Amino acid sequence: MTALAPARPPAPQGRAPGPLLLGVRHHGPGSARGVLAALEAARPEAVLIEGPAEADALVALAADPAMRPPVALLAHAADDPGRAAFWPFAAFSPEWAAIRWALGRGVPVRFADLPAALTLAAEPARDDGGEHAPGADTAAARIDPLAELARAAGHEDPEQWWEDVVELRGDTDPLAPFEALAEAMTALRERYGHGGHPRDLVREAHMRLRLRDARKEFGDAVAVVCGAWHVPALARRTTVTADRALLKGLPRTKTELTWVPWTHRRLARRSGYGAGIESPGWYGHLFSAPDRPVERWMTKVAGLLRESDHPVSSADVIEAVRLADALAALRGRPRPGLAETTDAVRAVLCGGSDVPLGLVRDRLVVGDVLGEVPAAAPAVPLQRDLDRLQRRLRLKPGAEERALDLDLRGETDAARSRLLHRLRLLGVGWGTPTGGRAGTGTFREPWRLRWEPELHVRVAEAGVWGTTVESAATARAEARALGAGSLGEITDLAERCLLAGLTGALPAVLGALADRAALDTDAAHLADALPALARALRYGDVRGTDTAALADVAAGLAQRICVGLPPACAGLDADAAAQMRDRVDAVHAAITLLPNPNPNPDSNPDPGPDPNPHLHPTPDPAPAPTPDLAPPLPDGPLVARWAGVLRRLVRGERVPGIIRGRAARTLLDEGWLSEEETGRAMGLALSPGTPPADAAAWIDGFAGGPGGGLLLVHDERLLALLDGWLTGVPAEAFTDVLPLLRRTFGGYEAGVRRTLGELVARGPDAAAPGSAALVPGFAADPDEERADGVLPLLHLVLGPEAAA
Repeated sequence: MTALAPARPPAPQGRAPGPLLLGVRHHGPGSARGVLAALEAARPEAVLIEGPAEADALVALAADPAMRPPVALLAHAADDPGRAAFWPFAAFSPEWAAIRWALGRGVPVRFADLPAALTLAAEPARDDGGEHAPGADTAAARIDPLAELARAAGHEDPEQWWEDVVELRGDTDPLAPFEALAEAMTALRERYGHGGHPRDLVREAHMRLRLRDARKEFGDAVAVVCGAWHVPALARRTTVTADRALLKGLPRTKTELTWVPWTHRRLARRSGYGAGIESPGWYGHLFSAPDRPVERWMTKVAGLLRESDHPVSSADVIEAVRLADALAALRGRPRPGLAETTDAVRAVLCGGSDVPLGLVRDRLVVGDVLGEVPAAAPAVPLQRDLDRLQRRLRLKPGAEERALDLDLRGETDAARSRLLHRLRLLGVGWGTPTGGRAGTGTFREPWRLRWEPELHVRVAEAGVWGTTVESAATARAEARALGAGSLGEITDLAERCLLAGLTGALPAVLGALADRAALDTDAAHLADALPALARALRYGDVRGTDTAALADVAAGLAQRICVGLPPACAGLDADAAAQMRDRVDAVHAAITLLPNPNPNPDSNPDPGPDPNPHLHPTPDPAPAPTPDLAPPLPDGPLVARWAGVLRRLVRGERVPGIIRGRAARTLLDEGWLSEEETGRAMGLALSPGTPPADAAAWIDGFAGGPGGGLLLVHDERLLALLDGWLTGVPAEAFTDVLPLLRRTFGGYEAGVRRTLGELVARGPDAAAPGSAALVPGFAADPDEERADGVLPLLHLVLGPEAAA
């Protein structure tokens, strides 16, 4: 909440005659400085802080040199770690300043708010504690005390008003600021009651009980640091019986508390934090640089912009400071605030552009500062093991997102990869694998890393699976395998287990995979599952993982796909056919990755029964193809069988055109179908008796996707067949096939479309069918003399070991 609260002037001995109630805004540098000044003036014998009462045992850790804010108290239910709450503290938080002041002087410090055992039992899981939790109350009418006071003072912007009256004020009587707004806050409570937060009445009853206990022990020499909204309730006279009646019968749950690192970004209001502020980085700067804050801020901004290759001179910094001072004077502000400094940065340092200004707002105004907690802080065993692994692997968590490129050939990077994959299996999303790296190797693995405070809760949740990252991930994978709802889910799990190096979980996962695959007769499900297994085998190789058992399961799955896919492709509608076309692509890529032992180039196993035997009578024996047109046979029995499946799809009359076209294209790309046979298949698909929509679908399957346009550019026969079919499409049918054709050709690169247009514009008479003369730079036969001229250059580039 906001503002300030009533306080009694100190007695001549330096301490107040009654409890010192210091109402604050939870995260404000002005409030923090005011609290320190008030405590120095009053010298209380005990300090009470708004926070969960169970945290008294942890408060001494705040004095540890390894404790660096921002940090937060984390409380979670012992039997349900996902049910948690946070109480964040920054270096500029008044409560943190009071804690450090008390610990530095040996003054007892205690927490006075409602125990976490009551908070977690009564509220749903949320991202912060106490009154700052979104959804903490259900009352419809809520007020913002800061906004109400700003409105009463005639200000439209509560943040700017607060900066003027508190954050930017100069040195004053240390207790006067807390008295200045006491009446206003009391008046707000008298008018609005609990202000739409009925649970505050219960919290304030507990605070009064804790205050009474402290007064019995220390007398009136007690200081209370809490949200200013609560101060009138703490000053009100009530009976112990009445306060205890409000707490009677409340549900409780067993809780565990610890300190965890926090970030400035999570203190920002836009993160969803109920007590958040607009500019934690700016407030942190004001607290750490009370002298000449504007000059120091502009220097920070200049350094950031220079790091981003944005030119900023010293003269620019000086001019920006002058402009900020001038704007503050024009606007009637005591000193330049965030609005004035931002306007000056935009005008002078950013040249009026909001692009570099966005960087300043993200990196400095909000910031990515991540706190640290000492090793002595309580933690679940899993968190301890994770901390140990992070230190051993030199993988320090950071609040700012960063890229990490792992080379799996190195032991350290391979161990980092296993750790990140294991954490993902446990639901701890510290890292996210990213694609887009050029190359076909599998030893590179790019990641994006970013540590969020909520991940501590995820680690606590995952602690139920084991005490180490490896054992917890293994147990979690085995449980997921037993509860998997689909074959694809298990294959994905098998891939993730191999990536994570969880060899202990593989027997259970592979057993569930084999059982599910044996019962699943849907070829589409089998086709969806195979690519993940093929990837797992591929990645298992680079990690040195034993994948023999997985290879057997994948090979069996591939054989069943070869049997069941042709019937599954018959009689599909357009949408289902497009999905099946994608499955054919994925299965082909997977089968080429699978091991194919004992190659038998003389055999071509039959893929199974013909899906349309009545449509395909046994043909007469065909003459052997000429040597120059005979395609090479695929290596390995599995690949050979898959080639037979593709051939059967090409000639299946009930198979949709998009699948037949893609099967023909795949055979051609792999060299398993000669150009002569490909032209014959295309001619049949585009014959006058074929409905235009079916022919267009065949074209989409054959020529669509990467490389389809280049086929037409370099094969004049295929282009001539397509051109002849397209010019013969009736006008009434052309409008029906146009969208499909536009989708096919619209996917080509601009240069490919331009070349196709030039070839078609030259017309069919430019060269004989099948001639390469239409393609500039190509001849019918290779020119050996010109080719020999390239050899010296190749010898120079490749080195002396390359044969000339």
